[in-house]
Amino acid sequence: MTEEWEEYMMPDLEKKDVQDAFDRIKKKRPKNLDDVFHAAHDLAFEKINCLNCGNCCKTTSPIFRDVDVSRIAKKFKMTSGEFENRYLRMDDENDWVLQESPCAFLNEDNSCFIYDVRPQACREYPHTDRKKMYQVLDLTKKNMDVCPAVNVIAKEVVNEFKK
Repeated sequence: MTEEWEEYMMPDLEKKDVQDAFDRIKKKRPKNLDDVFHAAHDLAFEKINCLNCGNCCKTTSPIFRDVDVSRIAKKFKMTSGEFENRYLRMDDENDWVLQESPCAFLNEDNSCFIYDVRPQACREYPHTDRKKMYQVLDLTKKNMDVCPAVNVIAKEVVNEFKK
């Protein structure tokens, strides 16, 4: 991650406070949780351009569903099995993930070589504009280690519920 993005990341103590606040929010399940997250998501991505970071693609792997594998393999004119053998491995939870990081499809400018057929997990990342956000709060806490935008969003959400 570049120095430019370090300003958006939280020190460990602050991160722990935000994660604890998420635990309290998850237990309460406020009715407006999705609205607060979605507003914070939109605000964060007005400031942050993912192409200036690409940390998600450099450090983590999305889960590849069968439909993702089929679609991407078709783009490369190979079978799903050939695609799996060349690019993927089965993780401990029996999900298809990339064999290595950074992502094999990440271009030097942080753009995605397969953007038009990218996996659903990539399309939805960082998962902060989903419905039923209480279901993915634990994932959001993990994504704070990866994505500067998630840190901005998380702080905004916690601040909103402190009011």
